[in-house]
Amino acid sequence: MKKFILILSFLPVWAAAQETVHRDAEIAEYVSKVNMDSLKSHINTLVSFGTRHTMSSTNDPKRGIGAARNWVMKKLKTYAKSTNGRMEVFIQNKTIQPDGKRIDRPTDLGNVVAILHGTDPNDKRVFMIGGHLDSRVSDVMNFKDDAPGANDDGSGVGAAIECARILSRSKFPASIVFVAFSGEEQGLLGSKMLAEKVQAENWQLEALLNNDMISNNRTSETNLVNTHQLRVFSEGLPQYKLDKKASNIRAYGMENDGESRQLARYIKEVGERYVDHFEVKLIYRNDRFLRGGDHSPFVEKGFPAVRLTEFNENFNHQHQDLRTENGIQYGDLAEFMDFEYYKKNVEVNISVLANLAKSPSKPENVRMETDKLTNFTTLSWEKPKTGNGNIGYYVLMRETDVSTWQKKFFTKDTVMKLPYSKDNYFFAVQAVNASGNESLMVIPKVLK
Repeated sequence: MKKFILILSFLPVWAAAQETVHRDAEIAEYVSKVNMDSLKSHINTLVSFGTRHTMSSTNDPKRGIGAARNWVMKKLKTYAKSTNGRMEVFIQNKTIQPDGKRIDRPTDLGNVVAILHGTDPNDKRVFMIGGHLDSRVSDVMNFKDDAPGANDDGSGVGAAIECARILSRSKFPASIVFVAFSGEEQGLLGSKMLAEKVQAENWQLEALLNNDMISNNRTSETNLVNTHQLRVFSEGLPQYKLDKKASNIRAYGMENDGESRQLARYIKEVGERYVDHFEVKLIYRNDRFLRGGDHSPFVEKGFPAVRLTEFNENFNHQHQDLRTENGIQYGDLAEFMDFEYYKKNVEVNISVLANLAKSPSKPENVRMETDKLTNFTTLSWEKPKTGNGNIGYYVLMRETDVSTWQKKFFTKDTVMKLPYSKDNYFFAVQAVNASGNESLMVIPKVLK
């Protein structure tokens, strides 16, 4: 069953037209291929390594972080065989020394990375999905005891593996990167290492979907159950070079429109388009109180990155020794995962990744005229340089106190004059192609 969203489109001559945003059949097919048995297999295998603590063994063939990352790499290389050399799989390694914090011995840090290269050599865009491979128990320095890490964060790694399994069979103009980070529990070490590589090598990273705990449905204290919402945490103000941007942000009221926040809005729109009876809930924070995630090192370097996580957290089943006390079983075991809910959350991820990778590039040089006192708003932009051939553009609009975009106006031109005051609304522009795949949104610069 297709979903259709009715959109009123204002053309420059004020002729009313109608456009529909609908499901791309190809993406709907990807979503339908997310398989619960496959997800269970990923999780059960990850749990079977006993512990995946960052400082656990790297040479034991059956137990520890080394065995786990070798299995992930082997799995991704299996998928790469069908790509005719387009998917590159490797482990990004570095030996880190004791830091007086959460590393007390020389440690082989390794991220498992798979790059599904885009088919357009001129399209340098990169979209990334990741979760952290390492696990822990109550004592963050305990690398010996079993730490199953089924949900935290086997679920995030399993999501990345499942997306790689399905998307590796297709061709996209842009590149998709699948990552299993190490060292998250010891201080976001693996994501810091990869963020440094991305920055040093000038990757055009336009989105990171960091999945961290996406399969639990029940709270620990109140036993509330939620199987229909997924939280997306996103930064509003850009941490990167904020001092240089603050005056313009303040002057035009753009505190809620950083690139990560726009990415979160994109995830909500596209995810809800392809996953029925499901809500992506925007959380206006970079992360939870007293917690951290692998998206943060990327945010700190100026890349759009968000955290996707379950709506409810059960603290009996994360960062806990395996034990039973007062009739309560503690520990992060697969039996506490809701695989139906988990499957929906993976479906959100794959729909967003595919829509991004199929989309045109973002419009260039988006501008808004402010040099005249008028109740109209005029926007202009330039055609994207690369991407899956755009046929037009959406101008997005929302009231200043509303969290998501409320209207989309379609045009094939590169200028649009709207009968709405720029004082009362926020605007953005995105490119769209014939199959309805939209680029990320671009907030206009102000022409004085």
